[in-house]
Amino acid sequence: MVATPSTMVPLGTTAPAFELAEPDGTTWTFDRIAGQRGTLVAFVCNHCPYVRLIAPRLGALAARWRQQGLGVVGINPNPDRADEAPEHMSAYASAWRWTFPYVIDTEQTAARDYHAACTPDFFLYDAARRLVYRGRFDAARPGNGVPVTGDELDAAVGSVLAGEEIEIGQLPSIGCSIKWKDRP
Repeated sequence: MVATPSTMVPLGTTAPAFELAEPDGTTWTFDRIAGQRGTLVAFVCNHCPYVRLIAPRLGALAARWRQQGLGVVGINPNPDRADEAPEHMSAYASAWRWTFPYVIDTEQTAARDYHAACTPDFFLYDAARRLVYRGRFDAARPGNGVPVTGDELDAAVGSVLAGEEIEIGQLPSIGCSIKWKDRP
């Protein structure tokens, strides 16, 4: 398994707009997902062992964050893989207890606009839609024995929800590379 790091987009970058659909056809935009206090855009997918490792904890944390006013969306940027087909996405989201919209980026436009590089890749925006955190969920990786806590992303979200500066260091997310349609 080759690990790919996130690109660490410059902080302060404005959230790109998108319009993407869930497998049932429900269309979501950044405006529709945006929370009063901030928004988390997570590039995730079904097959990636890095995502599978953190998925249940992400679901639990995201449910709490959403209750506290954070908008959350999962974007699947790997539309051409058989195990990423829309008919499989709902089953994975349900098994992982994801209560946030899980949409498919059929043309990979959102992944390109956000400069996503891997799954998982997290982009946290404040209420003004400025990027305030990009990086990893926590230090857990498949096979490293570190417990999955989500402590790093949770601390960043806590700061956003409190309207405070993010104090935690920001390290790149590591995961499976996005399977680009027209790139090697």
